[in-house]
Amino acid sequence: MSTQAQDVTTTRPADAGGGTWSLTWHGVRTVAALELRQRVRSSRWKTALVVWVVVVGAITLLSSGALAAISRTESDPPSRGPLLFAIVTVLVLGLGLLVTPTLTSTAVNGDRGAGTLATLQVTLLSPVEIAVGKLLAAWSAALAFLVVSVPFLVVALALGDVPVAALPRVVVVVAVLLVAVCGVGLGWSTVAARPAGSTVLTFLTVAGLTVFTPVFFGIAFPTVTQTETVTVHGIPPEQWADLDGLELQNGVPADATCETYTDEREVTHTDRIWWLLALNPFVVVADAAGTSPAGADEAVGAGRLDPLGTVSEGVRYLRGGPADVVEECWLEDAASSAFGPEQERAGAVWPWGLAANVSLGVLGFVVAVRRLRIPQRTLARGTRVA
Repeated sequence: MSTQAQDVTTTRPADAGGGTWSLTWHGVRTVAALELRQRVRSSRWKTALVVWVVVVGAITLLSSGALAAISRTESDPPSRGPLLFAIVTVLVLGLGLLVTPTLTSTAVNGDRGAGTLATLQVTLLSPVEIAVGKLLAAWSAALAFLVVSVPFLVVALALGDVPVAALPRVVVVVAVLLVAVCGVGLGWSTVAARPAGSTVLTFLTVAGLTVFTPVFFGIAFPTVTQTETVTVHGIPPEQWADLDGLELQNGVPADATCETYTDEREVTHTDRIWWLLALNPFVVVADAAGTSPAGADEAVGAGRLDPLGTVSEGVRYLRGGPADVVEECWLEDAASSAFGPEQERAGAVWPWGLAANVSLGVLGFVVAVRRLRIPQRTLARGTRVA
């Protein structure tokens, strides 16, 4: 037996062992330590971490300089804090979703190809301990990239006009999304026979969540659009019947009055397809950040440009669906506020999106545990066992 296997079997408590789902901290720590030891010795991981810091730092510095130059040239410049915070957040999440799949997508089939997986499987380690150890090691490596990015988020926070609570919220949500991606990659690494195949499948899953969800939302948009009878509060069509003989004031008839009437309109029920956008990790982070709780439109009007808040407000309005009363009364002397806003703002969407991403990670983890059991009934053709 190899030194690695001897270390595992001799240091594990004598009463340990059990079925597929038997879990002890000692077993998890052993596998995680072995995985991390290999990563620390790898120069590629260190190089990737240095490149990460350089890229994030350079883009943060360039963005901050560009925003400062714009502020000096404009009489009413937008606040730099929310905009830079959004840039750094999107950059960190985007790079994290590119790096994290490589940490677990070859965790199992790569070890099987190298002949080291069977060495772990014949020890007292249970399949769930092997899976949790590999998942914990990969997540720790991913968190290292996130931790070195926190100072750049602090720089954006220091520019002001961003709630202090936005920083921990973003860090925690991004960390949870990264562990979900690690779980997906771990599952694909046990399903695909070759590391290249599992890596491609993991990247396709991430691409499906980040790129294809808004595409599918756009495709589904016409399918939820239909002509319906809606209630409108505004100037009825009868007051526009004889436009040539009317005296206009500010583009409307001078003696116009707002009334409530019904009309045939095209209505889009975005409340039926909002969940497609909620699956997107960028939407999840933007909605969870809570950078503009007062509302995106109000924030922009006050000279505060907040991309994360704009995305959050937009997806919440889409979740709310069409308004019960379409507000079209824009007369200055009309008490239109009694009819409420044109469209109600729904609740937060990020818990649903985060739960869906975590569910995918849990599914991948469960698949990995089940396929790590021995003896394995079937293996792909040409797969190395030991």
